[in-house]
Amino acid sequence: MGFTNSTQDGRSALTGMTLALLAALFFSIKAIFVKLAYQYGVDAITLLTLRMSFALPVFMVVAIIEQRKAGVQPITRHQGMAMIGLGLIGYYLASMLDFVGLQYVSAGIERLILFLFPTFTVLLSMLFLGRNVSRIEIGPLVLSYLGIALAVQQEISLDGENSLLGVLFIFGSTLAYAVYLIGSGELIPRIGSMRFMAFAMVVSCLAVIGQFIISRDITSLDQPLEVYGYGLAIALCSTVLPAFMLASAIHRIGASHTAIIGGIGPVATIVLAVIFLDESMSGLQIGGAVLAIAGVLLLGMFSRR
Repeated sequence: MGFTNSTQDGRSALTGMTLALLAALFFSIKAIFVKLAYQYGVDAITLLTLRMSFALPVFMVVAIIEQRKAGVQPITRHQGMAMIGLGLIGYYLASMLDFVGLQYVSAGIERLILFLFPTFTVLLSMLFLGRNVSRIEIGPLVLSYLGIALAVQQEISLDGENSLLGVLFIFGSTLAYAVYLIGSGELIPRIGSMRFMAFAMVVSCLAVIGQFIISRDITSLDQPLEVYGYGLAIALCSTVLPAFMLASAIHRIGASHTAIIGGIGPVATIVLAVIFLDESMSGLQIGGAVLAIAGVLLLGMFSRR
């Protein structure tokens, strides 16, 4: 019996690691799809609307299924309002800033900056929640931001204000997602991760579609078929599938191990950008990327301790 349980645990861990790796890779592809779609002249709001429109039905079905499960507690008014606010911050605002920023910076730099969200979470917790940052955590924090400074400085020096603007948008996206993570920490244990994720995504999808209706004419949807293809790919391959893979991976191997495996994300994006977008990174930028990724991973290890 013990051998059977050990075998099952091993298989579950292997499945969890595989799902975590696939989730990181699928999330990494998003920037590639976005940059390819921009080559056809589509704007950020229209492309984001296509993504959310394709993803909305899936998350609505999941939200209904999770809500109808036996034994689930009803969502209180306070929890509902908090979920709406976090959905607007974590997926609507963060996604909008990310898509706009990708108009100005490379896919590799975008993914690298987004990977800093654990450091933002630590800093925000220190500033607003009274969390103490230990001395051992200061080193990884400094290492991460030193690496980012090295990685983005050449891009900014080459493209000037446009690249700087793009970097600021991506930093804003990362900050919004960090706020979402901090706020969701109290709600997820009470509501459930799948139900929370589904409802938050429904809120985000509706907000994006609403902004499109207000700010764009219907003729903006007159896009080449390739743009619709990329919108569908972003929705399914870089939104729906990795979201469920990530939730399943966390359930099987825990959030800490999932986060460590997620460190492959920026590397995968950089490699894919070289292959599909002809992007390149200098030796200094690659060194900065290594420092930034190492700092985030070390921070995760020290924070768990």
